[in-house]
Amino acid sequence: MTDHLFTPENLVSRLKSMKERGEKIAALTAYDYPMAKLLDEAGVDILLVGDSLGMVVLGYPDTTSVTIEDMVHHTSAAARAKPHALLTADMPYRSYDTPSEALTNAQKLIAAGAQAIKMEGGIEILPQIETIRSAGIQVIGHLGMLPQHILEEGGKYHIKGKMEEEQQQLIQSAVALEKAGVAAIVLELIKHDFTTQITRSIQIPTIGIASGPDCDGQILVIHDLIGAFPWFTPKFITPVLKTGADTRQAAADWIQKLKKNK
Repeated sequence: MTDHLFTPENLVSRLKSMKERGEKIAALTAYDYPMAKLLDEAGVDILLVGDSLGMVVLGYPDTTSVTIEDMVHHTSAAARAKPHALLTADMPYRSYDTPSEALTNAQKLIAAGAQAIKMEGGIEILPQIETIRSAGIQVIGHLGMLPQHILEEGGKYHIKGKMEEEQQQLIQSAVALEKAGVAAIVLELIKHDFTTQITRSIQIPTIGIASGPDCDGQILVIHDLIGAFPWFTPKFITPVLKTGADTRQAAADWIQKLKKNK
């Protein structure tokens, strides 16, 4: 296989083809070179340098403290793995308040090695999305619970799509995002039986997180999947490994042996 097969356009086209034939899309987060390389070798379809790094890497309480400089730094690290998956980077909080600001910061992430950027929001950020797409940059959308708005939500995550009015807004935003040219849409913490309706309403893939099994794919924070952040595990995750606890124990065993041999 040659590198020209892994252009952003080809990878986005591949995702749409996967939806059409009913093949699930696997997406995981990665924030550094070794994890990006390992997950790409495993065959992941999308690698997301997520602003979730604020909690699982930088120690912030939520994503709102993550800066564009943080995202550029970690995107550059993941890009050095030269993954064959679609390497996507989150646009952090307040980095796309205006179309011009959105384009400037999206270009920074692309220069750092991202092949696409992800933005939270629906119809209200269409001007930003259209400006970025007009520059030839691939965009992934994000609807439902928006972590960058966690403070506006009272610091708690809430299931979206329970009420009819909210469901109509989500459908309208999904259709509008597709029309604006986004490559796929992450659906976070949306009422499970409603995600099916969203997925069937658009031709681009939906990537679910805590939104049930009927999206075209699923995305997880890698630390949640492998138990690398043992101080907090989301309710919808059952870690398949305990790397955090194992690392702590390995270090404790080494320390004990070292001190016994003084």
